[in-house]
Amino acid sequence: MRKVFITGIGSISSLGLTVEQQLKSLRDARSGIGKATHFQSVYTAQLPFAEINASDDELKKLTVCADPGVTRTTLIALKAFQEAVADGKLSQQQLSDPRTAFISSSTVGGMCYTDSLYADANNKGETSEFYASYEGSNHTLQIVKKYELKGYTDTINTACSSSANAILLGTRLIQSGRADRAIVGGADCLAKFTVNGFNSLRILNETPCRPFDEHREGLTLGEGAAYLVLEAENLVGDKKRYAEVKGFGNANDAFHPSATSDDARGPLRAMRDALQSAELSPFDIDYINAHGTGTVNNDETESFAFITIFGKQVPPFSSTKSYTGHTLAAAGAVEAIISVLSICHGEIYPNLNFEQPISGRGLIPVTKLQQNKQIKHVMSNSFGFGGNGTSLIFSKCT
Repeated sequence: MRKVFITGIGSISSLGLTVEQQLKSLRDARSGIGKATHFQSVYTAQLPFAEINASDDELKKLTVCADPGVTRTTLIALKAFQEAVADGKLSQQQLSDPRTAFISSSTVGGMCYTDSLYADANNKGETSEFYASYEGSNHTLQIVKKYELKGYTDTINTACSSSANAILLGTRLIQSGRADRAIVGGADCLAKFTVNGFNSLRILNETPCRPFDEHREGLTLGEGAAYLVLEAENLVGDKKRYAEVKGFGNANDAFHPSATSDDARGPLRAMRDALQSAELSPFDIDYINAHGTGTVNNDETESFAFITIFGKQVPPFSSTKSYTGHTLAAAGAVEAIISVLSICHGEIYPNLNFEQPISGRGLIPVTKLQQNKQIKHVMSNSFGFGGNGTSLIFSKCT
């Protein structure tokens, strides 16, 4: 089975418009959570959000995209895609190669302009320019058209595990010989559709989220996009190898539409399968980038899963959602890149806003920046609504 290496990365989030800007924010322990200025909602005065610091017009200039009907989801996807393929040094010929796959993901997709969607769906006034852009796959199709992609293409929506599953699928396509390279990731932006939905579940925190803290009250919604270039070992040559995609596991516990079972059977299965496919033991993991949403249910069950698998030797872990907020479908790819940065720079980025461990668990995440660490293997968790959960393992190139 062919090894799969990460040769390019691109990301945009509330931490910065590029990977380099986000790395600086992580090192400075500067959260991107605050008051939203571009997203318009009755909740912007009440709730914090992790918003990208750029308007739609600014994003159009950054991506050199002036096409009508292009949504914010597509704009941030384009920005991250462009950075990733430039970083991976992919030529137009390689992008158009039928053996280059493109797998993206989104939950809200083109429905990010909720008011326009409502007006168009109910024939209120003239049809908006976004009429043909509401599908979840629209951002994928826009990138396929713009860059003349001709290989395998897919759009995944498995809620919060979406872009982690895009990475998983891209890896499997390369390992099995069905593709030679894959550009994988996802994008989600803030939208009334999702904010109102999460608010109805009563799991949005009125202050910045505090993952794994005894007094956590809910998550903070964010927006972002991230893509990774995956390539088969025989194609890499003298390119930079950020890390190897060493293992993966996906499970669906089918327990509840928006909660994980008390016995964490889904997360446990995903983590164990990832370790098995990577041919690693639990004690080989040097750091866990946790799903860590800051909700009562997730942090309790994820902690239970850690203790069940690792016993008294739970590796250093943190939730970087305390920086980026929960970027939904983009979260797996955003956090995969943060995991890769941990490996490349020998750093662990802290879990912000933590004060007191969860009763009965006693687990304490990393709360200060750790540098000059030997990090060979990182586990990155993404657990989605509907019980779909994925664990990925990234390893240092040897």
